[in-house]
Amino acid sequence: MNEASLNQQAWDNRTRLHVKSDFYDVAGFLNGNSSLNPMELEALGDVNNQSLLHLQCHFGLDTLSWARLGANVTGIDLSPVAIEQAKQLAAQTNLNAAFICSDIYQYFDLKQRETKPELFDIIFTSYGVLCWLNDLDLWAQGISASLKPNGIFYLAEFHPMVDLLSGNDYFTTKQQIIEEPTYTENHNDEIDTLAVWSHSLSDVINALLAAGITIESFNEIPYSPYNVSADLTQDQQGRFFSHHQGKKVPLIYSIKGHNKS
Repeated sequence: MNEASLNQQAWDNRTRLHVKSDFYDVAGFLNGNSSLNPMELEALGDVNNQSLLHLQCHFGLDTLSWARLGANVTGIDLSPVAIEQAKQLAAQTNLNAAFICSDIYQYFDLKQRETKPELFDIIFTSYGVLCWLNDLDLWAQGISASLKPNGIFYLAEFHPMVDLLSGNDYFTTKQQIIEEPTYTENHNDEIDTLAVWSHSLSDVINALLAAGITIESFNEIPYSPYNVSADLTQDQQGRFFSHHQGKKVPLIYSIKGHNKS
């Protein structure tokens, strides 16, 4: 089984757990809650009537949260189970959204062959997305080719320092096969086999720059909005922190940029 099929199978299995988890709180979303964090909302501002492409959208909570704010959204994910769940949520909430089941490399390749491919005002991707990608140059080139002139790209991602402190090699680009349960509280110790890749901050930034994305801001943040590790401590604002030798560790980072005109 190749890595794409391996990861698709794992994310099909994970989606079935995630939609029932407290972590994702689908009931809260259906009652009107947003799954987006203040950082993303502040960075992108008013998205009303903006076309927004959400890469690796999982089962669509963030995508549909942007739709609630008035964006014209399209979500892409490799898991057919996740895409079906996203479409069901869109129907339940009466939100207008397009969801496409595709590996993002295949999606970008098909779009670039079209005579007049659809271009977007905003491309958004967040939290635990880059480790599933084996070629950041192709990823960044696809983003650039899919943005309108001066269109906005925004990434919020877990910081690679977390992996380094867990004993992983910061600079390796080799595929790793790992076996672990999912991160939601209802994993029931079910083990998934996954193919992942590590990417340094310089890998990410240089890939975007080489593809023609002008970086407006790069931020490192010493907390996570999600409790995704057993050793995190929570403050009164609900943010989760990690410490190394008594010092705060950067847990997430964000990049905002725009396509050249």
